[in-house]
Amino acid sequence: MELKIQPKPFIRGKVKVPGDKSISHRAVIFGSLAEGTSEIEGFLQGEDCSRTITCFREMGICIDIEGEKVTIQGKGLQGLKEPGDVLDAGNSGTTARLLLGILAGNPFYSVITGDSSLRNRPMGRVVNPLEQMGARFYGRIKSGLLPLTVIGGDLNGINYQSPVASAQVKSCVLLAGLFARGVTSVIEPTLSRDHTEKMLQYFGVPINKQDLKVEIQGGYRFSGKRVKVPGDFSSAAYIITAAALLPGSDVTVLNVGVNPTRIGLLEVLADMGADIALENKRLENMEPIADIRVKGAQLKGVSIGGSLIPRLIDEIPVLTVAAVLAQGKTEIRDAAELRVKESDRIATMAHELGKMGAGVETLSDGLIINGPQKLKGASCNSHGDHRVAMALAVAGLTAKRETCIKDSQCINISFPDFEDIIKKL
Repeated sequence: MELKIQPKPFIRGKVKVPGDKSISHRAVIFGSLAEGTSEIEGFLQGEDCSRTITCFREMGICIDIEGEKVTIQGKGLQGLKEPGDVLDAGNSGTTARLLLGILAGNPFYSVITGDSSLRNRPMGRVVNPLEQMGARFYGRIKSGLLPLTVIGGDLNGINYQSPVASAQVKSCVLLAGLFARGVTSVIEPTLSRDHTEKMLQYFGVPINKQDLKVEIQGGYRFSGKRVKVPGDFSSAAYIITAAALLPGSDVTVLNVGVNPTRIGLLEVLADMGADIALENKRLENMEPIADIRVKGAQLKGVSIGGSLIPRLIDEIPVLTVAAVLAQGKTEIRDAAELRVKESDRIATMAHELGKMGAGVETLSDGLIINGPQKLKGASCNSHGDHRVAMALAVAGLTAKRETCIKDSQCINISFPDFEDIIKKL
């Protein structure tokens, strides 16, 4: 599949983006582990979240889907059954890593795998604490890669000092902690996304948070809930950045989750000179939501790193596009995590933007970009990475002549309506 993007002088309009991917995953997980019925509204019907649903169905959970509404008949912490086949997480790192925490807590045999990309992404970062809790794993590279065999059950709580700020690692350990004896705690070097903590509290599970530490008592039972999923900020990021880059633009993205642990991009764009306002602020299932209005402006380069990185890690590909067109130097550091995403996003963005005429210097943990640079239309490749594909589409809106992005079907992982929305603005 090939996505063709025509340049535009500006974009205007009001749009909605798909439901938040992180919250959709977690709503299915907690709905399945709860006792009774949970209803999810605004669920992201993308490939990643569908993998989570399929895996829980394999473990005996009844899940009905009607459009963006999902109804789950939860069976409680002890209600999952041993899957009769290998669980396939597809391309979803969230599905794989969070499910490993749940599989570790259940006294049965299971095997989980993924596609060729996911089978080469690191799993040792979650296997290590789960082994400390008592689970057993068998797999490639000392159980550091999928596929993994899991022998779960009989877990003990631990106090885990995570070497990386990762919502997936933190969530995996906390989910395992639900099944463990005693208290399980996770301490991070810097704060990562806190959707799991908010979802735990919303479902009535008590947690204790203190600075960078969060702890949970094992064995706590909870009941089903109704969850409203806000628009995904990481999807909105492409529309927001495109509007910020094109002078004369005026775009409002409606009903977007603005959790402070997710919106580092807004802070960076504001520092770069973007005109951004949050309107109609409100709260749903403990998650802050707002309409985000963006007007085009001439941006300037900035330095990005440190504790800000976990709050915008998924947005760095599109932020790289903004840096190419900004006035002056932009330096991105402390983002080595980009090397082990769906693609090596540091190398991939530099290579593909190079096809469009941009010079981008790569570092082991980031990028250096001197702007402004003029982009030309080119034939680019997504490398199977949905965030790279959409970032290149934003670049195409600012380029001279048409840009073609090959292997663009990967966009369906998180933003199935992306092409239609971009073309209608």
